[in-house]
Amino acid sequence: MERMLCYTAAPDDEGREVLSVLRGALALSGGAIGRAKRRGDGITVDGAPVTVRARLRAGQVLRVRVSDGSSSPGVLPVKGPLPVVYEDADLLVLDKPAGVAVHPSPGHRGDTLANFLACRAQERGEPFIFRAVNRLDRGTSGLMAAAKNAPAAAALQRQLGDGRLSRRYLALAEGEIPSPLCIDAPIGRVCGSPLKRAVCPDGAPARTELRPLAYYPARGGLPARTLVLLAPETGRTHQIRVHMAHIGHPLLGDFLYGTERPELLGRPALHSAE
Repeated sequence: MERMLCYTAAPDDEGREVLSVLRGALALSGGAIGRAKRRGDGITVDGAPVTVRARLRAGQVLRVRVSDGSSSPGVLPVKGPLPVVYEDADLLVLDKPAGVAVHPSPGHRGDTLANFLACRAQERGEPFIFRAVNRLDRGTSGLMAAAKNAPAAAALQRQLGDGRLSRRYLALAEGEIPSPLCIDAPIGRVCGSPLKRAVCPDGAPARTELRPLAYYPARGGLPARTLVLLAPETGRTHQIRVHMAHIGHPLLGDFLYGTERPELLGRPALHSAE
């Protein structure tokens, strides 16, 4: 998909080369810059074509046409469920169904969100590169974002890293959680397991804010459980699931960190809500 990006030079950009801005502020790859250079109007300053060695003055408007040259290799286009909640020129927000993986992997080569998005792009005649901004476990349902071009992906990753792009999850946790909590506990890999994570002193920093919304006592074969709203401030693998197990309240149905309950729910009770 082609996109025209605009950048207004700030006072700090006075004298900077166009190439520096393209690589830095706009986070363009060498391939994207090369494709723009090959077009007569691919890179302009105040409407006039320039080379990447041109130097900017504060207040000038740099415009660059960006497009993907080729699709992600190895992602087979396959028709599948793809609920789009929001879309603009830079961003897709998808409502991922539970049980659908995000990326192809052994055992999931043609039934992932990446496959479904590749099929959508193929039907539109567009190159496709999958740029997931946040990722959800296969069993987790709900909202996730995908960038439609490299500059958008870079900007959204920066926002995710500094907290401007926030995420909130709903979950059912086993037991009663009477009051809000802040779980600040580092997470690392479990030795000998390619998948499992745990709280450990030498792990990566991880922080999750938790607020209980409703408590449901045990009844009719259902265990006592609390509906909670969770806001992860970091994005470690399995962070919410690990943190909830760490405080003694694993997610309902979590086969890896709690108790599998196929008669109630065939997955961990976790939903990306906002």
